[in-house]
Amino acid sequence: MRKIIELNKDWRFIQQDAGLPERLPEGWETVDLPHTWNAVDGHDGKDGYYRGKCWYAKSFEMPKQPLPGGRLFVEVLAAGQQASVYVNGTEVTSHEGGYSIFRADITEQCREEGKNLLVIACSNEQKDSVYPQSADFTFYGGLYRGVNLVSVPDTHFDLDYYGGPGITVTPRPCEDGGAEFDIVTYVKNPDENFTVLYSILDPEGKEVGYACCSSEDPAVKVYVPDAHLWSPEDPFLYTVIADLQRRNEAYDEVSAAVGVRSFSCDPENGFILNGKPTPLRGVSRHQDLLYQGNALTWEDHYEDALIIKELGANTIRLAHYQHSQDFYDACDELGFVVWAEIPFISVMNPDPDAHQNCISQLKELIVQNYNHPSICFWGISNEILIGGISQQLIDHHRELNDIAKELDPGRLTAIAHVSMTPEDSPMHTITDVIGYNHYFGWYGGKIEDNGPWMDNFHKNHPELCLGLTEYGCEGIITYQGPNPACKDYSEAYQALYHEYMAKMLNERPWIWGSYVWNMFDFGCAARNEGGVAGRNNKGLVTMDRKTKKDSYYIYQAYWTKEPMVHLCGKRYAKRAGDTTQIRIYSNQPAVTLFLNGEPVGEQEGDKVFVFNVSLSPGTNILLASAGNAKDTMTLERVEEEPSIYVLPEFNERAEGVANWFKTVGDLDLKAPMEFPEDRYSIRDSMEEIAKNPEAFQIVAEAVKLAMNMEVKLGEGMWDMMKNMSMEGIVSMAGSMLPEGFAESLNAKLTKISKG
Repeated sequence: MRKIIELNKDWRFIQQDAGLPERLPEGWETVDLPHTWNAVDGHDGKDGYYRGKCWYAKSFEMPKQPLPGGRLFVEVLAAGQQASVYVNGTEVTSHEGGYSIFRADITEQCREEGKNLLVIACSNEQKDSVYPQSADFTFYGGLYRGVNLVSVPDTHFDLDYYGGPGITVTPRPCEDGGAEFDIVTYVKNPDENFTVLYSILDPEGKEVGYACCSSEDPAVKVYVPDAHLWSPEDPFLYTVIADLQRRNEAYDEVSAAVGVRSFSCDPENGFILNGKPTPLRGVSRHQDLLYQGNALTWEDHYEDALIIKELGANTIRLAHYQHSQDFYDACDELGFVVWAEIPFISVMNPDPDAHQNCISQLKELIVQNYNHPSICFWGISNEILIGGISQQLIDHHRELNDIAKELDPGRLTAIAHVSMTPEDSPMHTITDVIGYNHYFGWYGGKIEDNGPWMDNFHKNHPELCLGLTEYGCEGIITYQGPNPACKDYSEAYQALYHEYMAKMLNERPWIWGSYVWNMFDFGCAARNEGGVAGRNNKGLVTMDRKTKKDSYYIYQAYWTKEPMVHLCGKRYAKRAGDTTQIRIYSNQPAVTLFLNGEPVGEQEGDKVFVFNVSLSPGTNILLASAGNAKDTMTLERVEEEPSIYVLPEFNERAEGVANWFKTVGDLDLKAPMEFPEDRYSIRDSMEEIAKNPEAFQIVAEAVKLAMNMEVKLGEGMWDMMKNMSMEGIVSMAGSMLPEGFAESLNAKLTKISKG
């Protein structure tokens, strides 16, 4: 029978390209898996993070093979981002792509007696043939999911095909209330002596279906009467067990947890699950933790899933790569509809090898995760038009979509578009559904632009299934105050932003799915904004999972049924002024507020309740009550609020915009703009402008004023931005910038010759 042996303890590790060792190194550091060398520098905001080649080594003994001809595989659950595997000095496999399982048969390289040396070289260096090429998150390096040995007899369920489990199960509900399970296993070295026995069990272990077939043609259809459907409200799982049998002896066994469900998407009715319109409302998630990086345990993954379940979400977008089997399992069990995707993001490399890597990662994603009932969408790219559009890019997407449909005809294909993607782009007709990543009210425009934009697109393209695949804004719990505003990075502005978005989405069930960006703050070594370097702080929860921001609770009010009430502004603990606003979220129809034991009043409303109260000098205790739900907080009335509540850059940015116009002089900013070919203009790409230091300094200042982002040549997110024009960036910022900003920028650039 199959035996899986974990190899996660007592590895030797060195954070340099030390070369292939001949024996187990004595001077290297001892580490346990999961492990990443970027656990700290991947998001601490100090001088970037280490991207290079590092080495792991471990000794092991060859497990006893109970049957002659048995095979031994090494199984790497993920290695970021490229890896080569050696056994006793011989390279047995290499792998490009940092997020999927890969294996190698190492039987011939192993010594049956004594110790064997397993060495894995990992690299998270930039490589033109490997995706992601450039993206807004840290590319952690290391063996961050673990390594196994898998011992199997000579005849066994396949371990070679794209890291898959050797079994595919496709359950389909029938009109009579039963379900058909199409089951296929893939047997290596079959012959007439072997059969495959299939058993389907319910959650209590009761057998509800059975079949037997030849190992040379191990495909079968099994009928289960009175099938129980899988859904977010009732994530009912069946277990399908495949036994490879040689007469009366079980040789190998694999299993899969599966769910019976039907789903589709309609432009007008949105997502339909088991025949019922079910708007998908949820979050996106990255796979890292504070000072752990992406080296997460099973418990870490499950805890993330529980926090999302508590939020009330029914869907998760697992961005921007294949996630751990542990997390997909948690989604199956807890009931989330999942969008799973590959890291084809931001920038396409025209190199044919890069496209083949994209294809390989898509095949691995689908083959390895085919059986998960939670997955309903295969995402083939994200914001890829940041790097521009070409016929080659369109053709590549069509090929990826065709491959996804060939491997899995039953699921929907999807694409997430960057905000400036044209409404009539040819990219809209490639996949089954589309989504836009919009940040109106943060990177550009006003919060109130979101609903009308979605309505207008839906009106103009009633044939397209439209989702909102990213939206969000930064929220840092240090920053507080009575007048929250865009770009102040305050917890309160983030909450106001999501108040509007939650309501807007609730009123539009035809939006098939929506995904907050992001559930948790996450590592992005290239970022430096809001006074917190190395991270993206758009999470509803902090990166250490310790603090749920106020924005978390507005979604809980919309998405959960369990009575809840939440007092906002708990971190705004010291308040000045005669009165202060108390904001409350609840899913109950009425809320009562008490101040220092005395009733302030009762309000009826829908999700958001606002009271103005006068605090007494010193300490004040507030209690909010809504049905059986209660929440309290303590505030202090002070003469002057702490200076740390305000981001210094917020006021500096306003002053910077004012000073910007003074350098233009008396130029008529209402006159038509000119774009002389021999001079720079806002229509030139950032890469073109970067050829001139004077011009680049101007656009760097403009980006800082427009989006509060640092632009450094060759650093940070340069690869993502270099193909963008300032015309596009200013357009994206929209009403956030004062009238005349684009004209003044163009005027400054046209003074500089390209000669």
